[in-house]
Amino acid sequence: MRAVIQRVSRASITVDNNCIAAIDSGLLILLGVETADTSADVAWLCAKIAKLRIFNDSAGLMNCDISQIGGKCIVVSQFTLHASTKKGNRPSFIRAARPEQARALYEEFVAQLRHELGNNELVQTGEFAADMKVELLNDGPVTICIDTQNRE
Repeated sequence: MRAVIQRVSRASITVDNNCIAAIDSGLLILLGVETADTSADVAWLCAKIAKLRIFNDSAGLMNCDISQIGGKCIVVSQFTLHASTKKGNRPSFIRAARPEQARALYEEFVAQLRHELGNNELVQTGEFAADMKVELLNDGPVTICIDTQNRE
């Protein structure tokens, strides 16, 4: 499971010209699920993200997690995070999970992150498998990539 985590001042998701999610200060999480992923990857990644200290404290140092700043999250499924570009110019997505597996783990991830943060309203989502327009104002910029297959 791969996550690209962006600290944002604001972010929104639009599908068919309708805004389906919008936050101010918080995290935009792009989530890619691969065939090897399990519930253990979901649990580990959600715990890591919930405690990730990438928000500034009063001294301007990155010492606070999302809960400490009262932020929200948007989670967007993005299979292209598992693109392989080793051969040719057309990416291969062979490692990306099939939609059935990916949807189940994506939904489990959202539920687990809501549990970690203690409030369902703090985590919004995109629409699985939809053509989404993602807008964000990256704060910092701060962008963190985490792959559960590379924990050590």
